[in-house]
Amino acid sequence: MDENWFETGRGVVFPWHCDHFGHMNVRWYAHVFDDAGFHLWTAAGMSQERLRAAGAGVVVARIAIDYRRELRAGELFVIRSAFTRLGNRSVTHLARMTNADSGELCATQETVEVFFDFDARRATDMPAAVRAFLAGRIATLDAAARA
Repeated sequence: MDENWFETGRGVVFPWHCDHFGHMNVRWYAHVFDDAGFHLWTAAGMSQERLRAAGAGVVVARIAIDYRRELRAGELFVIRSAFTRLGNRSVTHLARMTNADSGELCATQETVEVFFDFDARRATDMPAAVRAFLAGRIATLDAAARA
């Protein structure tokens, strides 16, 4: 993975995260991936405050999670995320959750965020300053990142 991938989360699976099958329940994957999405902006160098100052706000339009390997109580995970595509009104980012000990891929989440005018309550174009910032931070998706 290239330098545009950022560590956006770490955690441990606690027993209360697990369902009756003994693995982390989907609600917790969604929780930790959502947190990672907020951290991605700051890890890449665009704080939430800076986004607001640029007149930008984003809302999630689409999420797709792929589950690859179970995580059980006591296991540690790491999330690394990257921006992968710029649109006119949207940005896509990918988060990869791996087992911290083995490095095995456990899950991925692809998220599309839409730039939003909170006063007008509708999608809006990406501010030029944010576009310029993100343009140099789009990750290369090699075969390993796509897996």
